[in-house]
Amino acid sequence: MKGTNLGEFQELVLLTIGTLYPEAYGVGIKDEIREKTGRKVTLSTVHAALNRLEKKGLVQSSFGEATKIRGGKRKKYFTITAYGIKALEETREQREQLWNAIPKQVFQINWSL
Repeated sequence: MKGTNLGEFQELVLLTIGTLYPEAYGVGIKDEIREKTGRKVTLSTVHAALNRLEKKGLVQSSFGEATKIRGGKRKKYFTITAYGIKALEETREQREQLWNAIPKQVFQINWSL
């Protein structure tokens, strides 16, 4: 497995998988990202991220039952692995350390000048 460093979009996809648990699949992830962030992403972008995350061992997938609504196709569901949880926790910790390291004066700057 590769390192646990996550790109911004990979982190977003992992967090979305967590919020949709146990019903996280491609279209649902894409729609949830759009709803929660206002960010327009394509299904192919989500699938590319899911493939990379699965190769890294951060998520695992399984197929659901075939349905008539989907023309007999099965949904591929994703869940976060223990390694994925570890990566998310490390990423969160790194971000919190950086946020906490910013001097308070930075937030008091009047940017309108």
